[in-house]
Amino acid sequence: MTRIATWNVNSLKARLPRVEEWITLAQPDILCIQETKMKNEAFPTEAFTALGYESVHHGQGQWNGVAIISRVGIKNVTSGFDDLEDPYEGDARLIAATCGGLRTVNVYVPNGREVPSEFYDRKLLWLAQLKNWLTTTSSSKDSVVVLGDFNVAPEDKDVWSMEAFAGLTHVTKLERAAIAALEEWGLSDSFRQLHQEDGLYSFWDYRGGDFHKKHGMRIDLVLASKAVEKRVISALIDRDARKGEKPSDHAPVVIELSD
Repeated sequence: MTRIATWNVNSLKARLPRVEEWITLAQPDILCIQETKMKNEAFPTEAFTALGYESVHHGQGQWNGVAIISRVGIKNVTSGFDDLEDPYEGDARLIAATCGGLRTVNVYVPNGREVPSEFYDRKLLWLAQLKNWLTTTSSSKDSVVVLGDFNVAPEDKDVWSMEAFAGLTHVTKLERAAIAALEEWGLSDSFRQLHQEDGLYSFWDYRGGDFHKKHGMRIDLVLASKAVEKRVISALIDRDARKGEKPSDHAPVVIELSD
């Protein structure tokens, strides 16, 4: 069995002890984290080595940043869109590596800020470029997972209230169409493969007691190619990791694959 997870930690410096604790308890084989908010030279490689993991990081400083932490090997590491134009150039939003035979693509999709805005337009361009990049670097027949914070809720049931999000980013037709385009390429939402009910969220805003009110969104996704999809045996959102002292505003999403 292979356990893979994605977690936007919202500052690794602030939350390293919590990440170390979670790894010890959850024992993921591959963990992809977003919003590390640090430069590469500040990344705590030794802390993960002490837990028995290799790690690679793509960061730029106080914002963004993505990392892959693995105990099943890390090779063929790339970052960004290679030679393709990046609408958010320099933002450190994508890192990929082969871990235990699984091509693992960790993404932190731009937020988009407001609709309309140039940031929203560039978010759509970034998602379109993600599909273009996948087409040039992988095959949908391969064992591929694209996971991370997508900043898109794919369906109405992925937000606590569509009325509350009317006119806002994360739920627009164009953003959802971009996720659908990735699925048309050959990926599927592995969490929804096993759980179709509503009320299952991975993000809750810090403001207004949203977590306790269950006012959340499911924007942290694990999109799997068909070769991986048929191996999915369990999926969960670890809400406990959103509790306690100084939590991230996201919870880990964990998928288990059969061997």
